[in-house]
Amino acid sequence: MKLAFIVDPLDEFKLEKDTTYAIMCEAAHRGHALYALQQHDLAWHKQVVTGNASRLHLTGDIPEWYRLDAAAETPLEQFDAVLMRKDPPFDMEYVYSTYLLEIAEKRGARIFNRPQAIRDYNEKMAIARFAEFTAPTLVTRRVELLHGFLGEHADIILKPLDGMGGSSIFRVRRDDPNINVIIETLTSNGGRTIMAQRYIPDIVNGDKRVLVIGGEPVPYCLARIPKAGETRGNLAAGGTGVARELTARDRTIAESLGPRLYADGLLLVGLDVIGECLTEVNVTSPTCFQEITQQTGFNIAAMLLNKLEKLV
Repeated sequence: MKLAFIVDPLDEFKLEKDTTYAIMCEAAHRGHALYALQQHDLAWHKQVVTGNASRLHLTGDIPEWYRLDAAAETPLEQFDAVLMRKDPPFDMEYVYSTYLLEIAEKRGARIFNRPQAIRDYNEKMAIARFAEFTAPTLVTRRVELLHGFLGEHADIILKPLDGMGGSSIFRVRRDDPNINVIIETLTSNGGRTIMAQRYIPDIVNGDKRVLVIGGEPVPYCLARIPKAGETRGNLAAGGTGVARELTARDRTIAESLGPRLYADGLLLVGLDVIGECLTEVNVTSPTCFQEITQQTGFNIAAMLLNKLEKLV
């Protein structure tokens, strides 16, 4: 197959943990042709969406781990699959990219994850579709509602809807003297909508990344354990990743959501589960392949490629 990867700059990849790199390595091992491009390489011209894509060769060396051929303007439908692996933030440039990819899709391009699905599933707000699995949650920019939620639950988490890597996440208790300034800052004085969730004490046992591929759960998750004094398990915030088998509850959540997510065009999803509660649905560029594979021996990239090969 000819596989095009829409990615961040290749020189910024952290090879020891990058999920896109793991997928590329598995695809190359199977003899598939790899191509790389970035968001700014997309264009719509003469009713065709093209990518200024370069053939990518993996060298197996470090740090010079790749070699690129000269870029060529290529209609996206000429690839067997296009994998949208651009990391957040999900800003307006990201949205514009999904518009372009959707036009390409209508001409026959196979895009994973589907661009409309990426737009429709805000990674924080998407849990509202599956409220039966969530902790008590409030989404608002109204100060009085946030204070009321804190008064009801006493110990809550506040976070922006467009954050990533644990950035700007606050744990607030009822007697916190900084509650007003935290709310003012996160909501930009009432101008930005945020999310509040009841604090889940099970965070001490990890914020679990449960991967779902083609509607089916990967049998292992990565529990991201907060470092001492932290309430965030994100690896970017200093958490430690520990691979574990799925619990019965993890599997129930993944098997309940999986077919619905896949039907909506989401080939690869990363569910975040704390304790028994779903907290996020990650659809842009879910990670943790390498950490789980290194600790368990289960080749998640192979599971993904198996599904992709059957699809295209």
